[in-house]
Amino acid sequence: MSVAHGLRPCGDGNDVLRGADMGIYDRHYEKRIRTWSGGGTGFPPVTKWILIANVVVFALDWLLLNHALENFGAFTVNSAIFGGRIWEFLTFQFLHANPGHLFFNSMGLYFFGPWMERWWGSKRFLLFYLLCGAAGAGLYTLLALTGFFPHGLNAGLVGASAGIYGILAGVALIAPDLRVILLFFPMSMRQMAIVVLSIAVFSVLFGLGGNAGGEAGHLGGAILGFLLVKFPVLLGEGWERRRKIIRPQFNRPGSKLRPRTHVDLNAQDEVDRILDKISREGLQSLTQEERDRLRAAAENSPR
Repeated sequence: MSVAHGLRPCGDGNDVLRGADMGIYDRHYEKRIRTWSGGGTGFPPVTKWILIANVVVFALDWLLLNHALENFGAFTVNSAIFGGRIWEFLTFQFLHANPGHLFFNSMGLYFFGPWMERWWGSKRFLLFYLLCGAAGAGLYTLLALTGFFPHGLNAGLVGASAGIYGILAGVALIAPDLRVILLFFPMSMRQMAIVVLSIAVFSVLFGLGGNAGGEAGHLGGAILGFLLVKFPVLLGEGWERRRKIIRPQFNRPGSKLRPRTHVDLNAQDEVDRILDKISREGLQSLTQEERDRLRAAAENSPR
């Protein structure tokens, strides 16, 4: 998160992720299971349109409107809370301070947004992302109101970082062993989450890097992202659909190819129904029985 033109700076872009292996399962059931697994061939729509919206808003604000959008939508405690401009909890998430700020946030969203969108489903992912961003502003507000940040009531926040930190926390919870590269150093998602959140905590507590306000926003987004993934019922999932955390699974040694003497059309129809459900409602919406059917289909498919 970041600000410009007198607003408090909130991010240096060091949290950018250079790459990741996105799959949950290496096995697949034709092309559609590859899409379900998080390594699909199509780019999910909500992540795509958030990226486009960020670029368009930035271009309009910088090139045509002389930062009028930033002045209208940047979040400050005084204007959002005491001035009744509640929309700032959302609008600040689509504003960026400079091209580098936009680029680094876009990189994080590009690599991990599709993963989380396929897990939640597009509608719930959009709500998840916006709520995490708003939670970043919320934690900043709480700390500013308690006097934690000097001049915090009038300092402004802009940027997508809080929502992105919510995504990172969620992915780290679902797939802690997923391999990523952070500033040229390979590590697991669990390790990366520990590193970036430790930096945020130390920045908030000791004012390191001059970005304590932005790091408070990062923490707020990450905390809510963790809670929503840990307890999806908070985002509207029924109690009967509470899922177990899915760990990455890989091909077991000794797996053998088996010839298929016939095609079970009923089984294929059932797999198609399950995959359509994932497209509509996200991976976490599946019952345990549906998960088992999908795994069985993947194991029995030709390789």
